[in-house]
Amino acid sequence: MNIPAFVNPDGGSAKKALAALEASGGFDVRLAGPQELPRQLEEAVAAGVPRLLVAGGDGTIELAAAALAGGPVELAVLPGGTLNHFARDHGIPTDPDEALALARNGAARTTDVGYVNDRLFINTTSVGAYVHFVRTRDRIERFCGYWGASFLAGVRVLLTPRQIPVRLEAGKEVRLYTTPLVFVGVGERNFGLPGLGQRVPGGARGLHVVLFRGRRQARRFARAYGRATRGLPVEARSFGVDSALVERLRLDLRAGRIHIAADGEIQSVTTPLEYRIARDALRVVVPATRAP
Repeated sequence: MNIPAFVNPDGGSAKKALAALEASGGFDVRLAGPQELPRQLEEAVAAGVPRLLVAGGDGTIELAAAALAGGPVELAVLPGGTLNHFARDHGIPTDPDEALALARNGAARTTDVGYVNDRLFINTTSVGAYVHFVRTRDRIERFCGYWGASFLAGVRVLLTPRQIPVRLEAGKEVRLYTTPLVFVGVGERNFGLPGLGQRVPGGARGLHVVLFRGRRQARRFARAYGRATRGLPVEARSFGVDSALVERLRLDLRAGRIHIAADGEIQSVTTPLEYRIARDALRVVVPATRAP
């Protein structure tokens, strides 16, 4: 039985993905944009397919994960994004031929996902400075490209870090903060350099909540991030943060609605923000050497 393979025909990597799938064989290629993909995934799940593949970046993988989490269908990935955080974190090759060989013959293992107000995320979500960064980058990307826009947005955040009041509840503990950035990641994250924000290989499970301790730390983070995205060397030093690994947390903010970044996409959501981890919720096809 061929594996259903979903490709966004308007995606930047669509031609490359379609060519690789055609050359590979063993896949039933289906074209689906972001609006159609959830419905088509639900139909595939209802038809009882044991495994399906999505081609794209973290946003596409997130849509697939939302449809498959908690069920038996296995998710294979043909990476086609700019950074491919999820694929890299799970050891999935970015080379198309290698990724498709894995999709056909690899075994699935379970992985954790996170939820914020019942919205699934596979990598990270944040409030504050990074949201400002992404919104600024997206506004100017058409004028100077992704990397140029990333640099200019980093400079903007560097010069104008905004402070937000936060009341954080984790279990029975309550803390009050005024911070420019709240970051929540699935699994333990690295907040030193190099590897800023990346998942720690073999790290602890849970939601890793990180709060920066003021404008100075936000400026340092923005400066380092701006250099890192340009491929320039960054001094290997830690940032001043408070952090913890938790199963659940709640963020109370003054605004009734707020913009958050979830896996790089910006959405307006109501507050408070309720986070939870869903352990072993998603079955992902990964290399045999990859740790569970």
